Amino acid sequence: MANANGKAATSLPEKISAKANPEANEATEIAGNIIYHAKYSPHFSPLKFGPEQALYATAESLRDRLIQLWNETYVHFNKVDPKQTYYLSMEYLQGRALTNAIGNLNLQGPYADALRKLGYELEEIAEQEKDAALGNGGLGRLASCFLDSMATLNLPAWGYGLRYRHGLFKQIITKKGQEEIPEDWLEKFSPWEIVRHDVVFPVRFFGKVQINPDGSRKWVGGDVVQALAYDVPIPGYNTKNTISLRLWEAKARAEDLDLFQFNEGEYELAAQLHSRAQQICTVLYPGDATENGKLLRLKQQFFLCSASLQDIISRFHERSTTEGSRKWSEFPSKVAVQMNDTHPTLAIPELMRLLMDENGLGWDEAWEVTSRTVAYTNHTVLPEALEKWSQSLMWKLLPRHMEIIEEIDKRFVQTIRDTRVDLEDKISSLSILDNNPQKPVVRMANLCVVSSHTVNGVAQLHSDILKAELFADYVSIWPNKFQNKTNGITPRRWLRFCSPELSDIITKWLKTDKWITDLDLLTGLRQFADNEELQSEWASAKTANKKRLAQYIERVTGVSIDPTSLFDIQVKRIHEYKRQLMNILGVIYRFKKLKEMKPEERKKTVPRTVMIGGKAFATYTNAKRIVKLVNDVGDVVNSDPEVNEYLKVVFVPNYNVTVAEMLIPGSELSQHISTAGMEASGTSNMKFALNGCLIIGTLDGANVEIREEVGEENFFLFGATADQVPRLRKEREDGLFKPDPRFEEAKQFVKSGVFGSYDYGPLLDSLEGNTGFGRGDYFLVGYDFPSYMDAQAKVDEAYKDRKGWLKMSILSTAGSGKFSSDRTIAQYAKEIWNIEACPVP
Repeated sequence: MANANGKAATSLPEKISAKANPEANEATEIAGNIIYHAKYSPHFSPLKFGPEQALYATAESLRDRLIQLWNETYVHFNKVDPKQTYYLSMEYLQGRALTNAIGNLNLQGPYADALRKLGYELEEIAEQEKDAALGNGGLGRLASCFLDSMATLNLPAWGYGLRYRHGLFKQIITKKGQEEIPEDWLEKFSPWEIVRHDVVFPVRFFGKVQINPDGSRKWVGGDVVQALAYDVPIPGYNTKNTISLRLWEAKARAEDLDLFQFNEGEYELAAQLHSRAQQICTVLYPGDATENGKLLRLKQQFFLCSASLQDIISRFHERSTTEGSRKWSEFPSKVAVQMNDTHPTLAIPELMRLLMDENGLGWDEAWEVTSRTVAYTNHTVLPEALEKWSQSLMWKLLPRHMEIIEEIDKRFVQTIRDTRVDLEDKISSLSILDNNPQKPVVRMANLCVVSSHTVNGVAQLHSDILKAELFADYVSIWPNKFQNKTNGITPRRWLRFCSPELSDIITKWLKTDKWITDLDLLTGLRQFADNEELQSEWASAKTANKKRLAQYIERVTGVSIDPTSLFDIQVKRIHEYKRQLMNILGVIYRFKKLKEMKPEERKKTVPRTVMIGGKAFATYTNAKRIVKLVNDVGDVVNSDPEVNEYLKVVFVPNYNVTVAEMLIPGSELSQHISTAGMEASGTSNMKFALNGCLIIGTLDGANVEIREEVGEENFFLFGATADQVPRLRKEREDGLFKPDPRFEEAKQFVKSGVFGSYDYGPLLDSLEGNTGFGRGDYFLVGYDFPSYMDAQAKVDEAYKDRKGWLKMSILSTAGSGKFSSDRTIAQYAKEIWNIEACPVP
């Protein structure tokens, strides 16, 4: 990179003076502030100012601004004393912060100009930033969108999570398929976080319950680690409000090092607690096949809940000292705690313990406070994701909490016996404790439902299934406890910043940029959907995004793809229910047919580039086989001179937020093809639709509502519906399934060895037979395959009609207004949390 003088920009320019200026708005002032940080907040040797140094100095100059806004926000919250929401989540998939913060503060132009003065382009510096590795998939990305919306809507709120040093893992693709190496996002440091040395809480594990002479109980002994707070500022869009994501780091104290043992040479023994503390925040979702793995996961969950609740209670107490003592009965009118899925369930018994054992409340008062404070979002109907923890493990790690859970369960069961005789035979499935002698467990979802004041699903279909099936008996007890809150995405990151060309076109035709915070305004595009001038501008914006994506794909995979081909993308966690296997079998069938065609027949087909990306969990063997198959198919197809003009197959490695910001704007067709009734919502479907990408999908999750909003004619539908699935599985078990010849042909082609010598037997076996673990095609790939292939044929026909496709694309964006996380969060605030906007004046 050369600077204005044509020299490599490796040292600080001398003509701009270093000056601290947190309020800098103008390019020269910003450049001075960046130089100030390069000189006086140094993290590197002083003679260098390469792109990496420029990133950290730029981030710190922006952080100055954020800290100022942040301080103003929390001083204002402290003065007004509104009710606040505390969002507890094991995951936050934040993505890069630099461009997002610059965009939300409306400083793109000045920062770009400032960096040019220093010899750099903003895009080049932004490229240096690593994604914060604090999440895995949709659950974590949703939490991050929610924080963006909370700040933008000026809501008094906090996010709470863990500061994982190595995240889930970094995915690399080798000849063996997916391999995992640790994420290195914190290898140097994160310029965005601020450590709060004054915010430290003790968190206990193991130990025993001591019964005091007055009958009260106290948890004592065991291991005590320290939770240290790191704050990450979250700016709202076009507002002063800047809220906080507070991440906890686990540490041991200095006195927990046994100096005598250390000097005797027993170093590991001497530092045992330091080592155990460090393990807690090492990785997200450590493998839980072993007893130690389960214990570590449970520790992580409790560590998050305990530290966060102690922090919340201490804040409640701080207000008490300034205004006289505050009554505990006021706690639910000042505090809303939202549990993002079952991972933070231990917030329930921990809040009870803190209220009773540490603050002297009786059971009834503590229960009243807890059940009015805590609410639960359910994200899944998949049994493996509805957590169940071994009772013996819980007794070992959290003995006091198990006493409390037992008491909650006992009282709940008694209430049913007293008031609902008709449910007597359902008690074994409704109770929190499953006392099956073979495997006694605590059912976390049941604990959440019994204890929370509100339970919500995340798409209309999902919420209906929860009420009609999963939680039907609870609904009969508490009909008003259950709600739906259809998920949303932030239009800032997922359109305004990742596709500026398309955004500018939308602003031009709507004659306003207010759609960025009022996404329903996009319906105004409908009247122009047939307009040739708009269609031409739309096509050029999509083409620019496709070319950018093609360059990225070549850079990271070495595969050259044609930007004029149809870009067909499926990116999400690799899981059998999401059916990447159906996608790749469809591709295999397409490849086989292309091979059988004469050259002049091939010329009539629609060239297509199929991209698949996502991480398979490290121990999920079949998911990893799917990754391997996609890569093997790509190797064969992409090097076949007869076919590779008409079909390319790319596995996009290490899918994360930054990769998504490249893929989604460049997509034209995206696949959301999960077995109906299995996906709670999905949010990538919303991001694709918002970017004018057409969806091929089943009636699952939020697909149902997206199809309603964008219009049935602009959605490629196929597959069984959720209510048909149980019957189809039963018919399969009874041997009544007749496979489509195309399905058999695709499987046979894999078995023939054309894609290499790897043994795909076990993967294909999951589609065979009529029932049994890992067999019997539980996710109905075979049943849905023919309608999927028919829908893909309709895609090809539609793509040939250029004007028709562009109209559909425009209508897709125009119908996406409902899927803003601003709408979702406004509903949570009003209907669950009962909090109101508190804008900084």
